[in-house]
This record gives sequence, C-alpha cells and structure tokens, in this order.
Amino acid sequence: MNKVYPSAQQALQDVVQDGQTVAVGGFGLCGIPEQLIIALRDSGVSGLTAVSNNAGVDGWGLGLLLETRQIRKMISSYVGENKEFERQYLAGELELEFTPQGTLAERMRAGGAGIPGFYTKTGVGTVVAEGKEHKEFDGQTFILERGIVADVALVKAWKADKSGNLVYRKTARNFNPMAATCGRVTVAEVEEIVEIGELDPDDIDTPGIFVQRVVLNATPEKRIEQRTVRP
Repeated sequence: MNKVYPSAQQALQDVVQDGQTVAVGGFGLCGIPEQLIIALRDSGVSGLTAVSNNAGVDGWGLGLLLETRQIRKMISSYVGENKEFERQYLAGELELEFTPQGTLAERMRAGGAGIPGFYTKTGVGTVVAEGKEHKEFDGQTFILERGIVADVALVKAWKADKSGNLVYRKTARNFNPMAATCGRVTVAEVEEIVEIGELDPDDIDTPGIFVQRVVLNATPEKRIEQRTVRP
C-alpha cells in the first residue's frame, strides 16, 4: 500500500477536526514535524488538546498553534521556552496538565500498546498525584496514570518507505516512536522516501502498521532552540 501524500495539507485535510486530541513528536525543536504543524495551523481547527513533551517556542513548532489560539489544553512536561504559553496559562486562557517526562512517554507508549493505565512512583507526594488513585506495592506507594490514545499523531522521521515503515535519526528518536503508536491516525513527515523493501528490517524503528500517511519534507529548517556560540 502506498501511503504517501503529496503535501502536508492533503495528508491532514480529512483527518483533523475541532476538539481532537493530537499527539506531536519532538523534544524542544528537535525532531518536530514542522510542516505538519503548519498544515494543522492552516486547517483552522480549534479546541485541540495537544500532547507533546513541550509547547515549542514563540513563532515555531506548537508555538504557532498557540499564537492562533487553536490549542485549548496542553499535556506536557516542559513549557519554559514559550512566552505566549506563559501569558495564556497565567491568564486562565489555556489548560495545562503537567506530566513528568518519563511518565508522559510511558503514557503514550501504554496507549499505543492497548494498556489503559499503569502505576508509577513518579510524582507521589506532589501536585502531580492530586486526584489520582494511590496503591501500595511491596510497602511503597504508587499512583495510577492513564495511557494516552490520541485522535491524530504527528511525527517526524528521517526515512520512510511507501508502506509507512519509519527510521528515526539520532536525537529525533525521542518522543516520536511513542507518539506514532498512540495515534488512531498517524501521519509521518519524513526527509526521504524509498521503495518498499529498500529499508533493512533491522533498521526500522516504527513498523508501518502504526502509520497511515506519509508526507515528504526533504528540506526541513531544523531550527536551534537556544543557539550558543563562542565569543
């Protein structure tokens, strides 16, 4: 099956809707599906719940969707690089569900594996644990975290074949594999598309069964979140 779409806009046009939960891969600005995020912004959908490690920066990544007020709620572990996020949150205009980074990764992985919830020690005794079920195991307290299943997942990979098998490159292998599995519909933005059979099976990180659509972005911008240079 050829899952390749000619553009990010066409890959999303009959998939995204108001009020959906959207999982987005990436860590900071590394490994983000930049063209899919732009296409999501241009689609005009609103009331979104965005599940992502972070909220991008002002003017790039998920920061673009915050500027247009398309995100209603963020489920994230780090939001410190975005002034517009801060403004909306402090003004009560944006909901935030803080989730420890490892817990967030496992919530997405669990959702993709069909696991509705799991217990973890992370967050016990903090605001993270408020309102959550507590349970004792071997004399220690754990809290119940729910798996995340997103309506749509947007991920960034290095290579794909036409059946949607994905290969990530270096640090971009962060939240993308988990996000790819937890979406009911997963759309992958990739830098190179090859024919079926050209990828070594041992190199495939996300099997194509998890991916419904692929779009090519051969020249990503790959911006640097905090540029530091020598004097």
